[in-house]
Amino acid sequence: DISGCLVQFLVLGSKANIWCRKHLKMTVMSTEDSQEEEHSNFFYQLISDLLRYSTTGYLVLARYAVSIDKELVASLENFVSEQFTLIKHLICEGEEAQVAVDAATRLCKVYLNGVKWDSPPSYGNTIYQSMADDKETEYRDSVVHITKCVVEKLCELGTAAAAGGSLVGLLNMSWKGVVALLQCGKGALAEKLNIDAVILNLISLARDSLGCAANSWSSSSDKEKISLAEAKRIFLPVKFYLINAVRIISQYPTVALLVYKEIVLCVIMVLTLRISLSAMEHLNSISLALVEILEPTSLHLFNSLMNSSQVKPESKTRILDWLFDEGNDLCSEAEGTIVNNLCFLDVLFSACSDGATRNEKLISLGRVALFIDLLSCAPDLEDDIKLGIARKLGWLLDILVEEEIYSCILVLHFPMLYGPEKKQEMSCQPMFCALLDSLKIFMVAAFSSPAWVEVESFLMGNMFHPFFLCSDVVAELWCFLLRHAETDLVKDVVNKLCMILKLAYHDSVLNSESLLRKTAGLVSTLATYGPTLISDQVYCSIFDDVLISKHASTILVALLMEGFPLNSLSENIRDTAKQRIITQYYEFLERVEDILTTGSDVGGTYGAPVLAMCAALES
Repeated sequence: DISGCLVQFLVLGSKANIWCRKHLKMTVMSTEDSQEEEHSNFFYQLISDLLRYSTTGYLVLARYAVSIDKELVASLENFVSEQFTLIKHLICEGEEAQVAVDAATRLCKVYLNGVKWDSPPSYGNTIYQSMADDKETEYRDSVVHITKCVVEKLCELGTAAAAGGSLVGLLNMSWKGVVALLQCGKGALAEKLNIDAVILNLISLARDSLGCAANSWSSSSDKEKISLAEAKRIFLPVKFYLINAVRIISQYPTVALLVYKEIVLCVIMVLTLRISLSAMEHLNSISLALVEILEPTSLHLFNSLMNSSQVKPESKTRILDWLFDEGNDLCSEAEGTIVNNLCFLDVLFSACSDGATRNEKLISLGRVALFIDLLSCAPDLEDDIKLGIARKLGWLLDILVEEEIYSCILVLHFPMLYGPEKKQEMSCQPMFCALLDSLKIFMVAAFSSPAWVEVESFLMGNMFHPFFLCSDVVAELWCFLLRHAETDLVKDVVNKLCMILKLAYHDSVLNSESLLRKTAGLVSTLATYGPTLISDQVYCSIFDDVLISKHASTILVALLMEGFPLNSLSENIRDTAKQRIITQYYEFLERVEDILTTGSDVGGTYGAPVLAMCAALES
């Protein structure tokens, strides 16, 4: 039983660690003659014995409850500090070092599990109850103090071991120890430890590792291909850092809010790298490995913060605003984080002479990729996040207008994972198709949530978007909605569009930019790719309305010129429509001389029957 001399035990270990650290440098610098070599072998054997001694010390301490004796607490902190400092200077991968690190972690877990975290003070009336409360508080403070010291030293050791090589075991042991201890204590460590600094440390290690790999690829020959296995091996350390960061963020999401910008930029860096690698054929295997190994973890990093119930909705909105609003400092923040680390990726925007413009476009493309991924995982997001994303749909259209962005989105193909989590398959898909698919997934997920009001407003407000790609996107979303919506909703939407057609009949049918033609174009698209009932409803709405009967031919011309599918009408209505077009055509020919003389046409638009016939024949 050495419970009475624990302080002396720790003091002896601390002195031994200090002595070994002082003599380590001299041993490394010593000449390699036979005598010095024998001395070196003896010295390293001594260190090995000291590490075993330290392990034994931790095991012995674990048998006893942590003392409230301040001298013991101070001695233990000093012992831990000196022992980890020695290991960091030694930076060895020996089994003794790993065992010692593991023993220190286990000791703290024993202490932490012995604290009654959920037991509030009894506030008893007797002096004995008051003393018990004070003793429990002092016990808890001692445990937190010791654990704080161990966590800090584990972080230092894990950072020093990040050089890789033969230090993988020590790296793994150190960071797993950090995560294990932070998951204990019911969050009490957040008051004493800078957990945000721990998260930043892991993100920095992941970013630096990814940046080094990317720059090595940039210097490789265009014909030098990297195998899929080699690419996966490169990404595994990055995934290790990010997984540990995810675990800590999940436990302390409110603390992680302090570093949300660094978290977001790390995710954008991964997605930007994925897009850029897919544009280079000889690096295609790296892109495949990144999608399989790294991308799911990076998205989980972001979602662990955004999907936490502990984070207030206004905080989540602030993150989305910073990420998907123009005029903020995101580009300047990302300048040193993404562009400098991935300097070779500006090949995507080589046409931009200005370096700042290239950087901005590169970051914007990464933001679009993140937005696509957020839309795709909408079924797993909370309603407040769906609402926030729905309010940013307008930002997506705004950024699609930029020439460098939409040209990349239309041209680029990149690999994506599909299917259930345990049976996911990878396929290469155009980025534009991925964008449309993700928007449709989001619409389905948002339909039964408060976000649907924002989605409806977005669809209504952008029906006639002036940019061709944006109008095509909105039209595709309308078709998707009407194909899967209930009949009443379909009829309501079509009635509103027909009302716009009727109000716009006075616009020039020959002007492709007029409201009449734009509305006719959207209606024709919905009739072509939406439910079959749309065609009949549109035709009947126009020709059954006596108030616009004399302008119905003009509206029909606009529809036919925009590709209205006559053949999708039901048989009886189709026969009627064709007969009406032919009849009006011959009637026009019979009175063409009168029309030329008077300068007016009863139908409202001169030559409307001829235009209708020509458009019908083309369709």
